[in-house]
Amino acid sequence: MRLLLISDTHVPKRARHLPAELLAELDKADVVIHAGDWVDEATLDLLEARSARLVAVYGNNDGPALRARLPEVARAELGGLRFGVVHETGPAAGREDRCAARFPDLDVLVFGHSHIPWDTTAAGGLRLLNPGSPTDRRRQPHCTFMTAHVTEGRLNDVRLHRLPPRGGRPSD
Repeated sequence: MRLLLISDTHVPKRARHLPAELLAELDKADVVIHAGDWVDEATLDLLEARSARLVAVYGNNDGPALRARLPEVARAELGGLRFGVVHETGPAAGREDRCAARFPDLDVLVFGHSHIPWDTTAAGGLRLLNPGSPTDRRRQPHCTFMTAHVTEGRLNDVRLHRLPPRGGRPSD
């Protein structure tokens, strides 16, 4: 099972549209996971239409229309693994312990908010993944997203994809 992990798309505030490299991955993915901060409903509509399966949540920048369509926390069993999706997890310091305590029934937690890619494992085995942002790199050298595979109940081939700069703008 091929997964595409996205967060913090912020369309149209940080970009007019999703990058072509990300859109190409939609067709390859069995499941698309979006960890919030869509900003516009058109991006949700696009992912719903093009994804074989979408597991998604709203973020702090998402208004009432998106909050009406998406949960704050999503859970899904994917290939024998228990996934959770949430936008915010709080400060980096203590994140693993805090998330393991909040989500003791999960194998993998996908989160967003910081725009900073993250891949760690808590002491109890909870894997924490933040794909960064494909449209707003903030303090990072690149805009990013992640792909991964679930095979025989195991998460494999977690890969961070770095996107090329868009149009030479300083915030790209």
